[in-house]
Amino acid sequence: MAAKAMPLHLLSSFSSNNSQLKFSNVKISFTTSSKTLRVQCLKRSIRTGKQRYPSEKKKLRRIKRENPISEIENKDEGFWRLSKLGVVVHKDPGKDYLGICDGLLEAIAKVLEFPVSTMLPAEPFTVVRKSFDARKLLKVPKFVYTVDMDVKKLLDLEPRTWDFISQLEPKVGLIEHMLQERDSGDLISVINNAKKNHNLQTKTKPKIAVVGSGPAGLFASLVLAELGADVTLIERGQAVERRGRDIGALVVRRILQTESNFCFGEGGAGTWSDGKLVTRIGRNSDSVMAVMKTLVHFGAPENILVDGKPHLGTDRLIPLLRNFRQHLQDLGVTIKFGTRVDDLLVENEQVVGVRVSDATNELHADSQNLRYDAVVLAVGHSARDVYEMLVPYNVRMVPKDFAVGLRVEHPQELINNIQYSALATEVRKGRGKVPVADYKVVKYVDNVNNGETTKSRETSRSCYSFCMCPGGQVVLTSTNPSELCINGMSFSRRSSKWANAALVVTVTSKDFDALNLHGPLAGVEFQREFERRAAAMGGGSFVVPGQTVEDFLNNKLSETSLPSSSYRLGVKAAKLHELFPTHVTEALQHAISMFERELPGFISRDGLLHGVETRTSSPIQISRDGDTYESVSLKGLYPIGEGAGYAGGIVSAAVDGLYAGFAVAQNLGLYEGGIESVLGKARKSTGFVKY
Repeated sequence: MAAKAMPLHLLSSFSSNNSQLKFSNVKISFTTSSKTLRVQCLKRSIRTGKQRYPSEKKKLRRIKRENPISEIENKDEGFWRLSKLGVVVHKDPGKDYLGICDGLLEAIAKVLEFPVSTMLPAEPFTVVRKSFDARKLLKVPKFVYTVDMDVKKLLDLEPRTWDFISQLEPKVGLIEHMLQERDSGDLISVINNAKKNHNLQTKTKPKIAVVGSGPAGLFASLVLAELGADVTLIERGQAVERRGRDIGALVVRRILQTESNFCFGEGGAGTWSDGKLVTRIGRNSDSVMAVMKTLVHFGAPENILVDGKPHLGTDRLIPLLRNFRQHLQDLGVTIKFGTRVDDLLVENEQVVGVRVSDATNELHADSQNLRYDAVVLAVGHSARDVYEMLVPYNVRMVPKDFAVGLRVEHPQELINNIQYSALATEVRKGRGKVPVADYKVVKYVDNVNNGETTKSRETSRSCYSFCMCPGGQVVLTSTNPSELCINGMSFSRRSSKWANAALVVTVTSKDFDALNLHGPLAGVEFQREFERRAAAMGGGSFVVPGQTVEDFLNNKLSETSLPSSSYRLGVKAAKLHELFPTHVTEALQHAISMFERELPGFISRDGLLHGVETRTSSPIQISRDGDTYESVSLKGLYPIGEGAGYAGGIVSAAVDGLYAGFAVAQNLGLYEGGIESVLGKARKSTGFVKY
């Protein structure tokens, strides 16, 4: 870097003697006699080149494509976004602190090349993102920040910073200039602003049924109700209060309510889960931020807007859903809990309503027909009977790739030690300075070359961890007493002594064909096959088959006592290596061997595998028009969310629901403006959850 002249008015702020200031990435030397400042750049601990994650490389390519760097004319206006600001643990107040600490000011000063961080006021800076990075390639674990800098406010409080701001240049992924601060607001305020800007006056009040009260259904209902539709929200399960009692009966007395359980009920399958809000459809996009701020509006803590890996936990989701429900009812939405959709009403190849019955009545004796102008289908990935209901109407559905596998559980203390080493003592059951340790691993195993690992995604099968729940527990997600399926969940503190995650392998139509399963519901039958096998291995009563990680790799039954587990309905030693087809098992085994290299200790006698995890995402996709969100084969039907194959988690399902809500409103004359003018262009999701 070329030497820079030190402005004379700044020299008075420093010592009159020849001095040298040292930072981790710059060394600044200056002399009062020569009135000059020399800056020498040292090596920075920033991932570059091959060290970057594939997701980081993809993001950088997209940023370069969408935001080509150009000359900034007015650097003293607007905001600068500073990313990847590292603060070592001992200089940071900890994971729960979201303000501007002295350590962060030091990191900001390094980017600005400002000599004395204590001269920087905290007020002009706002934390946009905060995450924790303890990867082994780093010498010291650190908190990583993204910060917005209000230039006008900074210059008002500290005019001497102008000489350094004037030298700032955009750097892809590190420094970005914005004329306006990004602030989309929550969805309710966004819709109200849209109504003002477009001067909307509802002439008609179309009747719309939204089937399913998961994230997609809730957000679609919110948009439609705010825009003036007469919305009926139909949910086969129960409201969260009663649903909690039904789940309690399952966990304590083994009584499975087939319509109210871990999968069905208010909030969808994500309610009794970790409440993970991580998404890969653009964390900073207007639509994602609108969803996050809407959750805050209904009671979520504000730290989800900043946390690099935001999560809510079931204990926070329950009151949030009650608030969401009350708002919908205040808008006039009719909510029918415990109501199952048994059939569609179709006239002239168009849906005109639904046939419903009391979900607690297995005989369907009290069914009634309800007529609507449109039906939004947001049923989630476990409503297999709904998929079957669509077949006679020739609704176009296609099998979709998904993943199956096992859920692995370790003592949380072991994962903390693997990931943090000496820093593990700072976890303190979720109340410490650093987050409870998690992990995310992925390998691509060659289908042809005897299961050897490969870097080629085109000729390989993906094996990866999914839905990792630090400080969590393993729970039963079966919807049929003859089938067994499990998942993981956590409360907000993540204070359990166990850590669990799904270890899964991608499966495709070739795998379905091998079992002589064909047609649009082949993936559904594939799931059922292995859920029934797992139930038989466990011996019934929702006992799960189990095997130590070490024994699974060696193809042997765990003959000694199994490690303790958070799963409360019992674990029985079984040959899990015989559960899946050989190629799936071998892919899992090779991947686990590779995981050990990244997580030393992962293969241990304390590691316990449970079977089976099959509902990672929807096994089908219901074809729809990309602009109108309407089924391509049946008018008046709008398939949305994870169950329709267009999302892969709470946030992506909610985003799909809100865009679908605008599309339906536009189709029915409730909204005339372009959807993209409100929340930007929707990023299409395949619904296949993958690392």
